[in-house]
Amino acid sequence: MSSTSLPLVEPACCAPLTQAPLSADEALVLAARLKALADPARLRLVSLLAASTGGEACVCDLTGPLGLSQPTVSHHLKVLHQAGILTREKRSTWAYYAVVPAALAALALVLTPVHPDASSGNTLGADRVGTGCGPASRRGQQPTPA
Repeated sequence: MSSTSLPLVEPACCAPLTQAPLSADEALVLAARLKALADPARLRLVSLLAASTGGEACVCDLTGPLGLSQPTVSHHLKVLHQAGILTREKRSTWAYYAVVPAALAALALVLTPVHPDASSGNTLGADRVGTGCGPASRRGQQPTPA
């Protein structure tokens, strides 16, 4: 990823994937944001920041819980910031990071399957919560009800 930051995610960056095809530019931006999140340490960072007191933290507060060195944590935070998922505020010698809630909401919206009749407000599969994962669905079988 280049050293330039992606623009902050707007509340509705693009239509859900199942509703309209992505343009080449939309796919490029979405892929960069998903790639930024596609790392266990970065997912943990987002979770730690979102759950932290005040919704923000500096690198020094995050190295211990992750068990990673300061340079490694700083790198992961930089990637998330460049993807528009985190904000960064410099205070003296420390940089404080916070999650951009609209960024996560926009990603969730893009990935939410929408029923062809979107006017009904029903999402495809809403009545099948808890299915579609696990060994049975990977083999093409329907999971057995609990």
